[in-house]
Amino acid sequence: MWDERVPLHVAGSFYDLDGFRTRRDALRDFEKAEVGDVTGKSLLHLQCHIGTDTLSWVHRGAARVVGLDFSAPAVEAARALAADLGYGPDRAAFVTSDVYDAATAVPEPEYDIVYTGLGALCWLPDLRRWARTAASLVAPGGFLYLAEFHPITEALDDETGTRFVRDYLAREPQVWNEPGTYADPDAVTVHNRSVEWPHPLGDVVSALAAAGLRIEFLHEHDVSLFPRFGNFEVRDGYHRFPAGHPRIPLIYSLRASKS
Repeated sequence: MWDERVPLHVAGSFYDLDGFRTRRDALRDFEKAEVGDVTGKSLLHLQCHIGTDTLSWVHRGAARVVGLDFSAPAVEAARALAADLGYGPDRAAFVTSDVYDAATAVPEPEYDIVYTGLGALCWLPDLRRWARTAASLVAPGGFLYLAEFHPITEALDDETGTRFVRDYLAREPQVWNEPGTYADPDAVTVHNRSVEWPHPLGDVVSALAAAGLRIEFLHEHDVSLFPRFGNFEVRDGYHRFPAGHPRIPLIYSLRASKS
């Protein structure tokens, strides 16, 4: 499914690779503020897709970034984008691997920052195994940074986001069979079956703590990157509820360090 969608994402306006080649920064404001200065640091991006977020950290001064994804076409697209920007594999390397095998797939044993971006955790059936893997790759004194869509949004009605209509604490996987992609819902696609696992916020925090990381902060944000609910408006570059709508968290971010 992901292999088929890579060409759509490379060519489409959602990722806007032509624009990215000019501005070289696809990160959200809160991510840049919460991760802080990356100058001279090494960074590993797990589940990096086509590498726009990964390469944004190079643009912001990271000495070396490594992106990992299980889709070989996505990794090839990321490598091509890095080459377009003038970054060789010594500065920006990309590897193809299942995220659970990251410790044996990436070129270095540890990184100052292990980063994972929005829309990654729902594809993972075993959150504790992921947390152990990610924590093992954080260098002493370094940290893991995670930004993700808030799981509460999956429990609310799709039109107004005002009513609970699904079980927030459910952990059973959801199987979808839908054509298109979030970047182009009308695209004609063949491989349409996907499986997503819900991960309540407490499970994420507990998995990282059990893996030996210390939670520095957990922040919740009332903005989204896509029109999750039917009444969303676009303001300041984000999708938001209209004025007067009760605010709920749409994205969360956390930072967890290793002593």
